[in-house]
Amino acid sequence: MFGNYFYNETIRKTVIAFGTLFNDISIKHKQGNNTISTIKVPIAYGPIQKFLARAEQQPNFDKNAAITLPRLSFEIVSYKYDPARKASPITKFCLVPDSDAKKIKRVYMPVPYDIGFRLSFATKLQDDALQILEQILPFFQPAYNVSMTMIEGHDEKKDIPFTLNNIQFRDEYEGDFTTRRAIVYELDFTAKTYFYNEIPTDASGGLIKRVQIDYSSSIRGPREVRYSVTPVATQDYNSDETVSLTAALEKGKTLLKVTSSAALTQYSFIQVNKEVMRIQEIDNTNIIVLRGQYNTKEEDHYAADKVNLITDADDALIEVNDDFGFDSDIEFFGDLKTYSPSQGSDV
Repeated sequence: MFGNYFYNETIRKTVIAFGTLFNDISIKHKQGNNTISTIKVPIAYGPIQKFLARAEQQPNFDKNAAITLPRLSFEIVSYKYDPARKASPITKFCLVPDSDAKKIKRVYMPVPYDIGFRLSFATKLQDDALQILEQILPFFQPAYNVSMTMIEGHDEKKDIPFTLNNIQFRDEYEGDFTTRRAIVYELDFTAKTYFYNEIPTDASGGLIKRVQIDYSSSIRGPREVRYSVTPVATQDYNSDETVSLTAALEKGKTLLKVTSSAALTQYSFIQVNKEVMRIQEIDNTNIIVLRGQYNTKEEDHYAADKVNLITDADDALIEVNDDFGFDSDIEFFGDLKTYSPSQGSDV
């Protein structure tokens, strides 16, 4: 009923991220100033009662308790929708695949949920429990952010806060001297994560290549004035290497000498290495330029360096997150037509 199968592994990734936070905790036993043993506390997913039951069923009480205690465990205890982070259910955003930044996918905004985790640890000695606790508490004030890749193969990362909400402890020590003692601490956390809808396998969106606004002097009337804006590249993308320099160009100099000026036009932009310049005058193979355009820095250039043109062909190659300029146009109409978004033309 809801659509095609999809699985973004959000819960699995959140569980792994939470467990990884506590997978390198150790305790030390000392005699005076000397450390006599260091134990790395094992961690596993599951309720702490399971590990305590296993410890209680150990028939050999003379065996080293470090085999089962100390022990860390964690589990999911709740899922709750978070209306405070709610976005419009019909709003979409652009998702960029890692393989091709131009094949943008339009997907619905993720749904915010709080996942409740319980971290438990059991020890035989009170000092062991305090060592574990003091290696955890300083990092949560009360939240600790973890950067997670939410959708594999796509540039979609979020900082997921894990918030420490509550701490409880108990000392399970009942019975005779052969009964194993267990000091248990339970720490409750909340992970504020997001669940994503189905991610399309094909590119369902793209870069906005044109913005158009139609003006009318009456409500629902025909358009009379149209203002349109298109992106303009501020760097070379296709490395056309149209001409080459015949002489060096130092910083602060504006005379550019090239092999040929046939393909160059006045007031157009060119790029030499990483510097963008604007052509002011053309005299045969001598070009007067404005240096350091589009926030690029002036550099020293040398004979045989390639000159690349910045043209309409580069405009079509602008990628996501690139800097770019704008080219605007104003048109006036008197034909009483209106623009049809479905047909993409005036009717």
